[in-house]
Amino acid sequence: MKSFTWKCLGALVVIAGFAAGNAGAQAPAAPAPKTEGKLSLSPADEAAKPAAAAPALPAGSTAAPGWNVPPKWDTVQESPQYASIPGVERNVLQQQTGEWWRTVRNGPVTFYGGIVLLVVPIFLLAFFAIKGPFKLHGEPTGRLVERYNSAERMTHWTTAISFVLLGLTGLIILFGKHVLLPWMGPAAFSWITIIGKNIHNFVGPLFIFSLIAMFVLYVKDNFFNAQDFVWLAKFGGLMSGNHVPSGRFNGGEKVWFWLGVVILGSVVAISGVIMLFPNWETVRGVMAEANLFHAVVAMIFVASSFGHMYIGTIGEEGASQGMLTGYSDETWAREHHPLWLEEVKAGKRPEKMMPASAQAAAGDD
Repeated sequence: MKSFTWKCLGALVVIAGFAAGNAGAQAPAAPAPKTEGKLSLSPADEAAKPAAAAPALPAGSTAAPGWNVPPKWDTVQESPQYASIPGVERNVLQQQTGEWWRTVRNGPVTFYGGIVLLVVPIFLLAFFAIKGPFKLHGEPTGRLVERYNSAERMTHWTTAISFVLLGLTGLIILFGKHVLLPWMGPAAFSWITIIGKNIHNFVGPLFIFSLIAMFVLYVKDNFFNAQDFVWLAKFGGLMSGNHVPSGRFNGGEKVWFWLGVVILGSVVAISGVIMLFPNWETVRGVMAEANLFHAVVAMIFVASSFGHMYIGTIGEEGASQGMLTGYSDETWAREHHPLWLEEVKAGKRPEKMMPASAQAAAGDD
């Protein structure tokens, strides 16, 4: 009975407390204190009130006048900022040079370069279809004259093979996403591009070394003389069929040596080395310019080489024999390089003559 009594008293206390709290919540709020001597402003008057003066900016601050207006994001991207990592341009987030490079590379360089690389071989094939190969007028005698020694041939083929590898991989890097990616797909194209890029990077130094070796071996016979300008004026007699006499190398071959091997080769070599070694603290603007120079000059180099390859293979009968075996037939030498043949027969040159009964062994000097 006592426990029941205590339970009833507890319930009454809880009910009384809840009723008191509810009554307090429904009571009207106390009136706001009156302001003495102050006038309250309407919202329109508050907006018209002059703003407080901005604090003075410290010297060297990049903030615009105002409370705390940071510089524009474009300015932060392009202007040097603070960076804890030392090095050239590590404190520049983004350069407009990069966007300029992308626009030029993917625009006129790719477009016009592709046209040149297509037009030149098409023209040569059309010329071959019309004129055919330049045939020898006389029958081969079987007597051989040494055209290139083993060192000259090895240097030439090292240069030629590395040039072809660099040309093919360079074309993949430059034109691959336009030509190969659409039908090959991203996975296969990624692998081919990665492999091509590494071949390009590692074969490049070999090509540079072979260019230097070629210059050392061939420069002595590539200085111009008066007969070379006659050859160039008549274009070697290619159109008339009457060959203009020349020494060991004619005017066209000498132009290819100085323009192709020396000038164009030097430009692609120097620009390639700049891109191969970015750890030389090269600024990004120079890297972008080197890349464009490399691409443009390399395409001119490749397009020019088509003419050299044409004459050395299908364009002229017997032209490839000298570089393949080291020896050329006397008939070919007499028709294309008679001045050189006379010097060889007179013993004024280091090259040797071989009788018809002898066979030039591979690697003979």
